[in-house]
Amino acid sequence: MDQVREVLRYYHYSYRTENTYCQWIVRYIKFHGGRTHPREMGAEHVERFLSHLAVQGRVSVSTQRQALNALVFLYRRVLFLPLEGIAPARAKRARRPPVVLTSEEVQRLFLQMSGTHLLMAQLLYGSGLRLMECIRLRIKDVDFGQRKIYVRGGKGGKDRVTVLPPSIAGELQQHIARVEALHHQDLEEGFGEVYIPSALARKYPNAARETGWQYVFPARKRSVDPRSGVERRHHVLESGLQKAVKRAARRAGITKRVGCHTLRHSFATHMLEKGVNIRRLQELLGHADVRTTEIYTHVMKKDLDSLPNLLDDVAC
Repeated sequence: MDQVREVLRYYHYSYRTENTYCQWIVRYIKFHGGRTHPREMGAEHVERFLSHLAVQGRVSVSTQRQALNALVFLYRRVLFLPLEGIAPARAKRARRPPVVLTSEEVQRLFLQMSGTHLLMAQLLYGSGLRLMECIRLRIKDVDFGQRKIYVRGGKGGKDRVTVLPPSIAGELQQHIARVEALHHQDLEEGFGEVYIPSALARKYPNAARETGWQYVFPARKRSVDPRSGVERRHHVLESGLQKAVKRAARRAGITKRVGCHTLRHSFATHMLEKGVNIRRLQELLGHADVRTTEIYTHVMKKDLDSLPNLLDDVAC
């Protein structure tokens, strides 16, 4: 596993991906008894494991694909062994419409939140950000002058530009001013570095200490980077916002299944209802295929309200 981690870092995989891939490889080895080296196994063993995940484990399509990607990396990049002809039982893709809040429900939700968590939730809804895009946002990527947010390295490694809601611009500026003060305090104490991708770190050796590269939502305490051993101030954990949103939904009396991604779904649906072109919305959301964006047309309230009420025709 040390060799796997070394190769993952050579190819600049994120720390999150590194841990996920290693967990899948360990599960694969344990599934086959835990005593046989992966070099002595092959495509049929991988196929059996993936089929088990789909049939007995009933995992989602994305989970099964994640496990496959981890094992393909193991055999191709670490062991240099071919892995061809894999045809496992496929996990079933569930077609579920997205859960969308009404504008009134969004307002009720926000009334039950405060502080930094409220500001982050407002960005998810007002800008259509994914959870980790909000968590990893850097100060330099917030453009108050043009009211834009630059999303760097979003899903699929793509960059995009989305809107900065004017209603929270002032509060966000005040928040960033407090973050800058915290950064200056770290510098005075001999710290102040933040993680930046290795290629950029080599090209701009002083960038890690610059204010613009700091996270908009930094952690309260500094921590030691598990890879480099350097003490830095990382971004906040996503679990804090996830718990805050769920707690606020309960307090607001919202019985729908609400999570952070629900706010992004609500952003997309409400934008369409206000007449935003679907191609423009596709760009704001960062979807590679417009068909992904089209799913929100199925839950638009004005389209549902225009349908006839058949029960009224037969009401006694």
